[in-house]
Amino acid sequence: MKFYGRENEIEILKRNEIKSQENAMFTILKGRRRIGKTLLVLKALEGCEYVYLFVHRGNESALCRSFQQEISSRLGIPIYGNASRFAELFELLMRESTKRHFTVVIDEVQNLKHINSAIFSQMQDIWDRYHRESHINLIVCGSVRSMMRQIFENAHEPLYGRATSKITLQPFNIETIKRIMADCNPSYKPDDLLCLYMLTGGVAKYIELLADGGNMDKDSMLKYACGRDSYFITEGREMLMDEFASDYDMYFSILHLIASGKTRVSEIDGALSKPTGVYLANLDKNFEMISKLHPVMQKPSGKVSRYEIRDQFLRFWFRFIYPYQGLIESEQHSLLLKQINDGYAQFSGKTLEKYFHAQYMQCGNFTTIGNWWSRTGDNEIDMLAINSFDKTGIAAEIKRNRDKISITSLEEKIASLPSDFKNYKFSAIALSLEDM
Repeated sequence: MKFYGRENEIEILKRNEIKSQENAMFTILKGRRRIGKTLLVLKALEGCEYVYLFVHRGNESALCRSFQQEISSRLGIPIYGNASRFAELFELLMRESTKRHFTVVIDEVQNLKHINSAIFSQMQDIWDRYHRESHINLIVCGSVRSMMRQIFENAHEPLYGRATSKITLQPFNIETIKRIMADCNPSYKPDDLLCLYMLTGGVAKYIELLADGGNMDKDSMLKYACGRDSYFITEGREMLMDEFASDYDMYFSILHLIASGKTRVSEIDGALSKPTGVYLANLDKNFEMISKLHPVMQKPSGKVSRYEIRDQFLRFWFRFIYPYQGLIESEQHSLLLKQINDGYAQFSGKTLEKYFHAQYMQCGNFTTIGNWWSRTGDNEIDMLAINSFDKTGIAAEIKRNRDKISITSLEEKIASLPSDFKNYKFSAIALSLEDM
């Protein structure tokens, strides 16, 4: 698959590279696993002098030997003897950068903490001593969100406040996903596009796997997702084990419940027979995997709330892959595919809502987009898109089948909105697969 999008991020990285010719730059690039961080950096650095260092867990001395070879080969810096400590190599690079300009990329930087817990303190000391005279363009990348936040955003950590630029790489937006689909399957149907969004959420690696395998229609995508050799089968577990460590069983159970439709605290607590508030707060604030939703215009402190999984792939994985490990281990992949197909229409209906929420937010005409529902739950609007400046908005009923949408019923729901909306003028619209 060819390279798509990322124009804004490439512009930032190129600008930082130019700035670093005069003053040292320290860029933090974070984003979930498989989002395309490495490819983005290498694309932005085409034609530049750089060394790429990937941090795998293991022995510090062995890692430094491989780094030493890369540094000598890519930057032509002679290194005599065998460096056994990362701090030695980092100081050598910083010292050399006071004489000339180059870029250093450290990928999966959070793994350094597992190798030597003192490394980040050593890096801070070296950076502070050399960066004022340096011409280095330092880029550090990481995918374990909780660790990246701890290392670079915790005021008590040594590298806090050292970065000059921060980028959080997001999944492809709706327009890019549609462009990829049109290139790979020019005769695609709306359900093909919805399935692609449901399975990947715009994550570059997942789309690449489907595209390069020629699986860009709904049936072949679903068949691949649960096949014997599917990358998706193990991806959810591999992605999250580093994040959750010893508490993974509880976190997995909560995410499975949310993906299955138990989205209120009372439902989750009841299903697990224990309070889960601390776990839910961690999943929201520390791991950034779920969001606590309130009806549009309700204050965050309001008691009416639901939880949802932010990542579309994880939402799919916890609904259809995680609970059926028995089928996978016994190689009953045809039965797994049947389970997915049986639940697809209902599950993808909710995905369709998230698709339109994202599409309307990306158009730039609205300040707030979300669902609205009454305290009793007997009145719900699938999407309220609001412009708080001119007090206008769109109220949408979203269903896969347009024939099942009643605009009259939607207008009645709009009329029953609480007083918070009394100064707003809403247009009632129907959104379905054909509007994608």
